Amino acid sequence: MTMLPWLNPEELHFPEPESALDDPNGLLAAGGDLSINRLLLAYSQGIFPWFGEDEPILWWSPTPRCVLYPDQVHLSKSLKKRLRRGDYQIRCNTAFTEVINACATTPRKDGLGTWINEDMIAAYCALHEQGFAHSIEAWQKNQLVGGLYGVAIGGVFFGESMFSRASDASKVALTSLAKQLKIWGFSMIDCQVSNPHLMSLGAIEISRDEFQKRLKINRKLTETLQIDWKTFSEEIIDGQQ
Repeated sequence: MTMLPWLNPEELHFPEPESALDDPNGLLAAGGDLSINRLLLAYSQGIFPWFGEDEPILWWSPTPRCVLYPDQVHLSKSLKKRLRRGDYQIRCNTAFTEVINACATTPRKDGLGTWINEDMIAAYCALHEQGFAHSIEAWQKNQLVGGLYGVAIGGVFFGESMFSRASDASKVALTSLAKQLKIWGFSMIDCQVSNPHLMSLGAIEISRDEFQKRLKINRKLTETLQIDWKTFSEEIIDGQQ
């Protein structure tokens, strides 16, 4: 029986992603902490935390991996129509705390509870304050009605969670993000695991090996991509595509 590695909070390392348990979820390790340095190391290696309220910190590297390429987003006729109407104003990094809390509390269609507990919220807010985590927000009449948050490293945006309180609000936020990432030279949005919502937008599944190859190439772009997230809302105006 394979023993799950337990991480020491005082030692900053992870097992190789290929050593994850042989199941689609790819459980890799437990323990450690949610410090900024550990989270950045995890994402740079294609690893992310995901655990329940009464569980230790669990780290994952699934296969297959769900990804969305910014230049391959699929827009349905109804979504194109909504984008043309400009139903939502898209903003970036103006309400990160509100977005992550909304992701934690907005009921999900599958009825499952959230994994975004207080420790996770504090950890990603710290990442946001350091300029690594970002929120893409859909607003309507000055009300936050949808959005998503994630972590950007090199040429990859690692999506974490999204929420919607109005029709297609999270889809508009995601498609706006994809358009801006394409402009900036990003080549991949990591969606972690697939669901019908993501697949309807053009997300696909690739093997862990393929994901790691693409990640290795794109994380080197940190020094070459000149990104100013403050320009996001200026370049994506009122959700227009």
